[in-house]
Amino acid sequence: MITIILIALVAAAVAFGLAYVIIKFMPLKFRWIASLALLILAVLLVYKIYDGIMKPINFNKEKQKRYAKVIESLKVLRDAEIAYYEVMGNYTDKEDVLISFVDTAKRAIVEMRDTVFQVNKGSKWQPVMVDVEKRVKDTIAYEPILLQFEGRDYKNMFLVPGVAGKKFEIQVSSIEKVAGLEVPVFEAKTDKESILKGMDRSLIKQEKEAITADEIKGEYVSIGSLSEVTTGGNWPPFYDKSDAKKDN
Repeated sequence: MITIILIALVAAAVAFGLAYVIIKFMPLKFRWIASLALLILAVLLVYKIYDGIMKPINFNKEKQKRYAKVIESLKVLRDAEIAYYEVMGNYTDKEDVLISFVDTAKRAIVEMRDTVFQVNKGSKWQPVMVDVEKRVKDTIAYEPILLQFEGRDYKNMFLVPGVAGKKFEIQVSSIEKVAGLEVPVFEAKTDKESILKGMDRSLIKQEKEAITADEIKGEYVSIGSLSEVTTGGNWPPFYDKSDAKKDN
């Protein structure tokens, strides 16, 4: 925006200078040429101002469309990883393993119930039986993992939408959450540069340096983390609005 203002000020100064020269020094019969030049300059100035205003607006609209498709795939990948973790106890970075898991695995459906047990609070020779209530978890059925992915393109969840032949970078590891307790973690990401390919270079550079709360921070669009226990993405909440509507 500052650049646009500077261009406008410089152009206005040039136009004022030309107008002064025309009135002061140019013969009357040649003034139409100068007037035409001023008109062309005015049209160019209006175009530059309009383009300077609309370029970042159009860039933001297009980047959000591209990001939304990438984020949707990352959410499918995240949900598959979480399901895998719930059943297998860890994450995987193997594409064929995760897709096969979604196709064939089943998840236990559990029910919590309160049960009363009798516990001997006395001795073997003088028993004192006391009722103790405990919560018990029972497996009542199994459901296919595939049900969670109906209508979702999990077969292509490793591919970055809109970027031919590119796949998400996926890493799995574990971190120490508390002393002596190792917790599995995973991260899937792709660089903004490839997602925004073909768009304005200067605006892509700015986008890669984004740090504000309403932007996707940094050079990558990612989900999960190798440094903390999370399965969240690094995008702002408005990218999740469609999910909230589905839930309602």
